[in-house]
Amino acid sequence: MTGTRRSDRRPADGSPVARVCVDVPLAHLDRPFDYLVPAELDADAVPGVRVKVRFAGQLVDGWLLERADDSGHTGRLAYLEKVVSPEPVLAPEVARLARAVADRYAGSLADVLRLAVPPRHARVEKDVRARAAAPGVDSAVPDVDSAAAPGVDSAVPDVDSAVPGVDSAVPDVGPAVPDVGPDAWRDYPAGPALLRALADGRAPRAVWSALPGEDWPARYAEAVAATVAGGRGAVVVVADNRDLDRLDAALHDALGPGRHVCLSAALGPARRYRAFLAARRGDAAVVVGTRAAMFAPVARLGLVAIWDDGDDLHAEPRAPYPHAREVLLTRAQLGDTAALVGGYTRTAEAQLLVETGWAREVVADRATVRARMPAIAPTGDDPQLARDPGAATARLPSLAWTTARESLRADLPVLVQVPRRGYLPSVACAECRTPARCPHCAGPLALPSAEGTPACRWCGRVAAAYACPECGGRRLRASVTGARRTAEELGRAFPGVPVRTSGREEVLAAVPGGAGLVIATPGAEPVAEGGFGAVLLLDSWALLTRADLRAGEEALRRWLAAAALARPASAGGRVVVVADGALAPVQALLRWDAGWFAARELAERRELGFPPAVRMASVTGLPAAVADLLAEARLPAEAELLGPVPADGERERMLVRVPRARAGALAGALHSAAGVRTARKAAEPVRLQVDPLALF
Repeated sequence: MTGTRRSDRRPADGSPVARVCVDVPLAHLDRPFDYLVPAELDADAVPGVRVKVRFAGQLVDGWLLERADDSGHTGRLAYLEKVVSPEPVLAPEVARLARAVADRYAGSLADVLRLAVPPRHARVEKDVRARAAAPGVDSAVPDVDSAAAPGVDSAVPDVDSAVPGVDSAVPDVGPAVPDVGPDAWRDYPAGPALLRALADGRAPRAVWSALPGEDWPARYAEAVAATVAGGRGAVVVVADNRDLDRLDAALHDALGPGRHVCLSAALGPARRYRAFLAARRGDAAVVVGTRAAMFAPVARLGLVAIWDDGDDLHAEPRAPYPHAREVLLTRAQLGDTAALVGGYTRTAEAQLLVETGWAREVVADRATVRARMPAIAPTGDDPQLARDPGAATARLPSLAWTTARESLRADLPVLVQVPRRGYLPSVACAECRTPARCPHCAGPLALPSAEGTPACRWCGRVAAAYACPECGGRRLRASVTGARRTAEELGRAFPGVPVRTSGREEVLAAVPGGAGLVIATPGAEPVAEGGFGAVLLLDSWALLTRADLRAGEEALRRWLAAAALARPASAGGRVVVVADGALAPVQALLRWDAGWFAARELAERRELGFPPAVRMASVTGLPAAVADLLAEARLPAEAELLGPVPADGERERMLVRVPRARAGALAGALHSAAGVRTARKAAEPVRLQVDPLALF
């Protein structure tokens, strides 16, 4: 294998040198390797192209990072075997970002590049290059309308493609972008100044708390339009395809057709790669998408933005497990670009940006918040319990029942949020209340329907002849009620009223504005025409009692997202949360004050030593493998070891905690230790995660 020790030694035959990141995900090989460039590949072997190289006797993929006249390797260098494609898919800015992300998450560059650059689609690439060579023909998105390829605009303005993919090329933004209207962001005192800074080419950083009922896609589109008007590009990341569709439509209205592309795994390999090439070649100045877009190669990037950064869909499930928010903030720091973190709620991580002065909060004044928010009431406070003593245990207390009935009588839709999907996701013995468990694997039993047979949620086995091991009883009762059972019960309670469900099986984007019931799981709530007349937040205990550091933050995030779909109180909008009004997340909901709760949450985590106040890494694997890695790691002196605690199966988890100032040292130590283990071919793998969402 070739190395990269520097001695400024030029290859004997005078061939130029290519530094290549080989696609071999082994920690001890996380460095570039030098190869000679043969004369026949010299024209195509430019930085950013995919290549094939001989490595340890095998032909492997790689990315050409840079060209050099000399090599530091003292031995004999091998030649590049092949340039897979002359398309420079890896932009230098993205390569630098990928290296920074790998270092931050104790990962390897090859793993990050696999996330940053989508798989090659040869037919699309051939078509794009052919169209680029044809004068007067749009190169990146040919003859694709929005119906055929959602999220990919067809009329992409023609650009000079003589040097495809070169970052120095300024993206052609076509006709002048319409000026952002004077009413844009008017409800937020700092909002107009944010837009002016974006239009002037400056790099403001903002944490935005959206008002109830806010048309957030329109606000993001206005921020993007201001950035484009200043001659720069933008990257915006959202959690799911429903949000992406709304943002796509808003950008189409704000910028016009052909001014942006969408990047999402749901597009499929061909459409996704076509959109990626449109951005890489400078044909589109704006890229929006799910977390697949966080590495999008946009020339002259001026703004990175993320909506609802607390959604766990922003966390990448593949190594090295980066979070879209952290990738975008790293990108803003490296490129000195503007950053916008927005949502109805505010995470502790976003609050830390505000408290450290890295970002400025953009919020409305309290009078505006009160005018826009619905009337919100809990069912578990003292006045409600005095009127309805059963409210403490009832799943649908009288206040919630009355609120729903009045909204339906006013011909307004009602949204009911239920944390659990399915029919009865958890059941118990009707005689002794013992939880029903699978006799094979001890997993929880669930009922799929009123006439269904109980089945295990873990192994899937049917337990038709279930008998309680404690009392022998065969009758089952509900322990936890799911969305479908709730829809069934409410349908009987309000005969003649349309009942719709929105969840895993089918997610509704919108519903009509007339009387109707919508039962939705968190994150699947549709938008109602004119807003919902009532929003009922049921089973709050299922969110608040989770063994999770972020349980309160996540409960508030889900409640605010649903409550934001209600009409203002002046228009009859009401929200009922089935919870004790003294709880901090409920207090934040009642006042619509996500900033207060985020500051409180961050202060508690700082006192207890939890992220984001500190940097924490989890090391998961078999006990011997975890102990082996930690023995090899030269951890900072300030490092604290917490654990071990059981993980899944026979594995265990250790947590390593350090001050934020020592985050780089921690990641480097863990990565180096992983490299020692892969170099000696340790049999048992160990999973490294820096700042994982779930600590317990």
